[in-house]
Amino acid sequence: MPIRFLSLLFALLACAAPVSLSGCKSLPPSKPASEWTPQEARGAAIFQQSCAKCHHPTSTHGLHGPGLQAITKITAMPSGAPPTDERLTAVILHGHGTMPGTALDDQQLQDLLAYLHSL
Repeated sequence: MPIRFLSLLFALLACAAPVSLSGCKSLPPSKPASEWTPQEARGAAIFQQSCAKCHHPTSTHGLHGPGLQAITKITAMPSGAPPTDERLTAVILHGHGTMPGTALDDQQLQDLLAYLHSL
C-alpha cells in the first residue's frame, strides 16, 4: 500500500513540475454577457454563427481550431503572431492554415473584434 501511494505521489509531482516551472499563469476571465456593450453582443451573435463550430470562446481548449479565451490579452496567437486587430482581421477575412476566410462587412468585422476583446 505505501509503495502504491508513493508511486502515485511521484507521478503527480512529475506531471505538476513542468507546469509550475514554466511559469504558467491563468488567463483573465471573459467579460460576462450581462456586461456586454451592444457592439459586443452583435459580435457574439456573429461569432456563434460563423466561428463557434470550430472555436471555443471562453476556453483555451481547441475544437477544430484553437480556443479563443483571452485571445487579445496574450502575447501571441497559436500561430505565433501577435494578436493585433490587424492580424486578427487578416486571419478572420482570409483564413490561416485550415481555417477558411469569413466574408464579413466592415460593421460585422468591428462587432466581432469588439466581442473578441471581451473574451
